[in-house]
Amino acid sequence: MIRLLLIPLLSLPLLQCGCHRVVGTGRAQVNMLSESQEAALGRETFEAATANATIVRTGPDAEMVRRVGMRIVRAASELYPSNPADRYDWTFVLLKDDIVNAWAAPGGKVAVYSGLLSVTKDEAGLAVVLGHEVAHVLARHSGEQVSQALIMNGALTIGSSALGDMDPASRELVMQAMGAGSHYGVALPFSRLHEAEADEIGLFLTAEACYDPRAAIGVWKRMSALSSSRPPEFLSTHPDPDNRIEELSELMPGAMAIYERCGASDSRSGRSGGRN
Repeated sequence: MIRLLLIPLLSLPLLQCGCHRVVGTGRAQVNMLSESQEAALGRETFEAATANATIVRTGPDAEMVRRVGMRIVRAASELYPSNPADRYDWTFVLLKDDIVNAWAAPGGKVAVYSGLLSVTKDEAGLAVVLGHEVAHVLARHSGEQVSQALIMNGALTIGSSALGDMDPASRELVMQAMGAGSHYGVALPFSRLHEAEADEIGLFLTAEACYDPRAAIGVWKRMSALSSSRPPEFLSTHPDPDNRIEELSELMPGAMAIYERCGASDSRSGRSGGRN
């Protein structure tokens, strides 16, 4: 069985070999997990988070979540052809709950709570959120976070593919880092850096999918209004909405340049998004 190295001094060379570049931003990240390990973590996390949830499998809202999600995935492959999104096993589900939240597990497992749809309003607003969640997967933020947690505990995962390769104590550490089993499913405690990065990548994915990226401003204004009374779960581990609006506004010209390529010619059939 593959074990964890518990000697912190061994981490330096491993950190060097585990350095990757984040798609879309080029930021250097340390990620000691392979994509197959991330996929295994994602499957287990998704199963744990949805075990007691009601998955809405039919109806217009469930269909919209799947349709918009896959449209974002196709846009990701077009925008970042060197890192094609179709290598992941994507799943987009709608969970019946009034929680205002969405989350992504590594490997392409994405969930949206029905309560969030009152904030996203339409397909363009939903595309903003799903673009953000798909960006977390493409940027491999979960693997990076798990690696950071393991490094901080003096242990690095070295191995083939799945949690089954880990001893029980290490397995528990990884699952805690992933956030599985929390009261509201998986509200992954991404750092502010990860959130800003997912906002940036997600905004461009929204535009590439021919949804108006300006919908992001409306979504976060409505999020901000909610936080003044009852903080939604979506905001519990995320930056202040007003700060996000400011940062997204600075990125908007670049996103609009991508969106305007869609044009009135409808070169990508059926891929148009309204302004929010």
